[in-house]
Amino acid sequence: QVQLVESGGGLVQAGGSLRLSCAASGSTFSTQDMGWYRQAPGKQRELVAHISGDGITTYADFAKGRFTISRDNAKNIVFLQMSSLKPEDTAVYYCKYWGTLLDYWGQGTQVTVSS
Repeated sequence: QVQLVESGGGLVQAGGSLRLSCAASGSTFSTQDMGWYRQAPGKQRELVAHISGDGITTYADFAKGRFTISRDNAKNIVFLQMSSLKPEDTAVYYCKYWGTLLDYWGQGTQVTVSS
């Protein structure tokens, strides 16, 4: 069983920055892919960024140049550094763990960007 706990969300003004963290436990972390998704009210959940076990990263177009995903395998944490935030980035942000047999999700952390 994998547990994922996100933190770091909050209210920020447009143009500001936030760093989200996702702490993983109960699993082999370093070899597994991790990622961040988000879901705005009335919209589908969408991929924000993905990082492979060996550190290869991919980003949604809206995240390129503004968001950075990283991981600390020694501490079993994945981060999402977000800068130049826009009101349209307002959403609940979820951490995802791609397991060998199952995928796991965190409970989500709210990010609200005011204009």
